[in-house]
Amino acid sequence: MEDKKYIVSVKDVSMVFNLATEKVDSLKEYVLKLLKRELMMQKFFALQDINLNIESGDAVALIGVNGSGKSTLLKVIAGVMHPTTGSVKVRGSIAPMIELGAGFDMELTARENVFLNGAVLGHDRKFMEEHFKSIIDFAELWDFVDVPVKNYSSGMVARLGFAIATEIKADVLIVDEVLAVGDFRFQEKCKKRMEEMMSGGTTLLFVSHSTDQVKELCNKAVWLKKGRMQMFGEVNEVCACYEADV
Repeated sequence: MEDKKYIVSVKDVSMVFNLATEKVDSLKEYVLKLLKRELMMQKFFALQDINLNIESGDAVALIGVNGSGKSTLLKVIAGVMHPTTGSVKVRGSIAPMIELGAGFDMELTARENVFLNGAVLGHDRKFMEEHFKSIIDFAELWDFVDVPVKNYSSGMVARLGFAIATEIKADVLIVDEVLAVGDFRFQEKCKKRMEEMMSGGTTLLFVSHSTDQVKELCNKAVWLKKGRMQMFGEVNEVCACYEADV
């Protein structure tokens, strides 16, 4: 019988990628070697045997050095990637901010991307029209609303993405390091909005290399190392063990 108190359940999840172990100079050579089965592959475990249950309303940080599997785990939970083995269940809606500019057509304007992104998240045009002003107000992009997003700075793209993702209250908010590209004032504005969402019951999954930021926002933390979960528990305790290890 499933335990309904968990909003996110990750069971026996592994993610395996095949890496070519020899030098290939062109796509043609790669395809030919692949068809002839002459291409040597090495298995790389980005995640290995992850078991994790997150309760509704928790704010959970994923910490670890680069390449530890944090972003891969978030993508698996968000449904962007399917695990090689194991299963993930999310009970509720997800607002993902996983990659800068994900879901945007860089040739389109901010105005057009709001409606495009809304459609991707399952909202119709009328719904997005009702929320359009609030989104651009929060992103502070009225002067650039009809400028193609390809001309935006990384900070402007992050502002637009965050404003769209957090305009509608989701059950689970996923934020992966994207706030690091914004200016300090906007980071504080984003933190305030995340805190408001969490006070309303939203569950947060958060990746940051700043343990100070993690301790400020989160009550629990997951420490990943080389694709394996080292520890899951109270945020200060997990961060202390992680910092001692690195």
